Amino acid sequence: MIRFLRKISGKLLPLTVLLILLSAARAEEAAPAFSLPGEAGPVNLAAYRGKVVYIDFWASWCAPCRKSFPWMNDLQRRYGKQGLAVVAINVDKKEGAARAFLADYPAQFTIAFDPAGRVAEAYRVRTMPSSYLIDRKGALRSTHLGFFDANKLRIEEEIRQLLAEG
Repeated sequence: MIRFLRKISGKLLPLTVLLILLSAARAEEAAPAFSLPGEAGPVNLAAYRGKVVYIDFWASWCAPCRKSFPWMNDLQRRYGKQGLAVVAINVDKKEGAARAFLADYPAQFTIAFDPAGRVAEAYRVRTMPSSYLIDRKGALRSTHLGFFDANKLRIEEEIRQLLAEG
């Protein structure tokens, strides 16, 4: 650890501190509002006020998304009655590609379509999938880039903590 700290001293340490501060500030900001077409009608973030919302940006060409959909189905099933809403926002330019994906990987949660990528831009999505946890008051609490089995327990713990906040 001491070797690591020596290596990042100088120019890297101030940058590291700045990134940590920016990360903390972002975690407390309001989640960008959106209204998008969905499979079952319009999907508005405001309609989920009072719930913990797990927003996932995905695409049909995203290999890790194939693994995340069954897990998100499980999240919705296990935590939905406690106040969790999973909302998956597709960013494919052609809705047909998303529908083909959904035929292979059915979703038991809300699906919305963002073909212009405006909502993805508002959330500063950089990779597929990217997910965001929003608390019951509408504040963005955490961001997760990619989908990794090793992170599932940590994300579930974050969800349980937000659900417990009431």
